[in-house]
Amino acid sequence: MAILLVYILSFVLAATAAGLLRRGRMRRADFSSLKTVTFGDESAIRPDRIASIASVVVIFLLWGAFTGSKLVPLHVPGPFAGETSFVYQAETGDGAVSDGRVRITVGPDGQLPATEADAPGEVAVAVQSGRDKLIPLPGEARVVSVNGTGITPGGTVPVADGTVSMTAKGTLSFAAEKGLQMEPIWLPSPEAVVGRFIEIMTNGYQNYSLWEHIGASLLRVLTGFALGAAVGIPLGYAMGLSGWFRGWFDPIVEFMRPVPPLALIPLVIIWFGIWETGKVVLLFLAALWVMTIAARAGVSGVKISKIHAAYSLGASKWQILRHVIVPNSLPEIFTGARVAMGVCWGTVVAAELVAAQMGAGMMIIAASKFQLTDIVMMGIILIGLIGFGIDMLMRQAETRLVPWKGRS
Repeated sequence: MAILLVYILSFVLAATAAGLLRRGRMRRADFSSLKTVTFGDESAIRPDRIASIASVVVIFLLWGAFTGSKLVPLHVPGPFAGETSFVYQAETGDGAVSDGRVRITVGPDGQLPATEADAPGEVAVAVQSGRDKLIPLPGEARVVSVNGTGITPGGTVPVADGTVSMTAKGTLSFAAEKGLQMEPIWLPSPEAVVGRFIEIMTNGYQNYSLWEHIGASLLRVLTGFALGAAVGIPLGYAMGLSGWFRGWFDPIVEFMRPVPPLALIPLVIIWFGIWETGKVVLLFLAALWVMTIAARAGVSGVKISKIHAAYSLGASKWQILRHVIVPNSLPEIFTGARVAMGVCWGTVVAAELVAAQMGAGMMIIAASKFQLTDIVMMGIILIGLIGFGIDMLMRQAETRLVPWKGRS
């Protein structure tokens, strides 16, 4: 919750600062600036590169601040480390009350010094940062108060740098202040993730190099996407051009479209096994329905005036398909291809859940079993960067191959 609040505040402050900086600068002199109405006009909206850079910087700063990274200058309060103490009062069976003191040393695991009591009636314990620890008190007396505040089984008393609670059996337990920083098992620091990336890039992981893992995932995704496009695009054209094809396949397509690929894993394993064929088939099904709908929508979106104009000029059905329908449907198909590739790349992790020897998703699954969060984060970042790169390449291909997109 704290990270979310800081992120929202950073967004507001960055937007305000960017607006103030631009207020004194020269106004844009492009086509969008000449429009009289821009609110609600999607064509007048262009990505603000300053906002993009600020977004990435803010995410990195928040990541470093909440993990205690040395790469960022500011950090949120971390877990308490050092020495603290509290006093307690214990009552014996005959009603006598005795005082005692607990001296606590809090530090990272593996760096806790040996603790010894300095005075009679004192108890010295060492506690790992961010952890709780039961305090062994001498004698059989029953603790009735901590720092002058009464305590009963199940109760908690705040003390300096932490809290003291009493278990149901009357034993005291000390918990040091955890602060706002995340533990490495929940969120590792940026340098830990980079260090793990260098290590795996150098030595590999699970008997395969990093590039073999990434290459295996890319090969599965590209194969499944290519098969899905090879079947889905002709099927979509047929559904857009023939009422019989539309009526026959429409129930199948509309039934399978909302079914997530993850739900098909058990059936795919039963039908095609746990090896490469099953993984490719799962990715094929993930891309098939998206490409079919995109091609069908592309055919349906062709303006009828263009069809009439082509017929009036004496064009045949094949010429209309080749010179009118296909060029006008390509923008929709490219949009569907980008969506399908994103779905396939996101599904590859699920496809590699079962019996995968290598792959980016396999790395994440294997690391999660041993709570190696730095490898999990590294795999997630790699998958995100590769997916972003694939989408950028497809955008460039669309720009070069379909330059008429958005034009009448």
